[in-house]
Amino acid sequence: MENETIITEEKILELYGDYILHHGKKPDNVYLFAKENGFEEKDFYVHFSSFEQIDKKILSSLFLQSVELSSTADGFENASSKEKMLNTYFIFFENLTMNRSLVLKVLGHNKIYFTKVSSELREAHQRFVKTLNFNEWEIISKAKDNIKNISEKAKEQLLWAHLVSAVEFWKKDTSPSFEKTDLYLEKTIDTGFDLIDNEPLRKVMDLGKFLFKETFKKN
Repeated sequence: MENETIITEEKILELYGDYILHHGKKPDNVYLFAKENGFEEKDFYVHFSSFEQIDKKILSSLFLQSVELSSTADGFENASSKEKMLNTYFIFFENLTMNRSLVLKVLGHNKIYFTKVSSELREAHQRFVKTLNFNEWEIISKAKDNIKNISEKAKEQLLWAHLVSAVEFWKKDTSPSFEKTDLYLEKTIDTGFDLIDNEPLRKVMDLGKFLFKETFKKN
């Protein structure tokens, strides 16, 4: 009796990643992908409906792993919300960098596809943001009353837009060890709230100079 190969979600993720890294592109279709890896096409659909769903899983898994790892760091419980967010982001971008060749293929060059493929990542990010205490965030405590009282959903959307901008920056970053992406995170983590409040202008101006230099003056 032949041993039946058991295809798990983790196995498909592994095979999919290996295919992209070895071929420099995504598989043409599920049938060929399954056949080349010695399993039935129907086994693929037990776990995923399409390659797009795998792309979503890869991105969200990298973020969830980062959140989990960040939460185990010494002093995490007593850290401020800003420190928790920065630490989680630094780990997330380290994970992205460790898997850069795969992640760039997953993200693609089409912004519409990026919006679709990042839907699970966005949900994971929203759940993470809900764990943060914005009341202790210095930039919120010093803001005008109408800014302090913006809805949690608005804050989530604002921080999601910031993360998307950081991913876009990372994709184009050519600095050693992608150190400019770390600098980008440090310089921009508060900026969304600053822009709503329009204060302080100096920080916004500094950010503008930084973005112009890094985005438009790269060789």
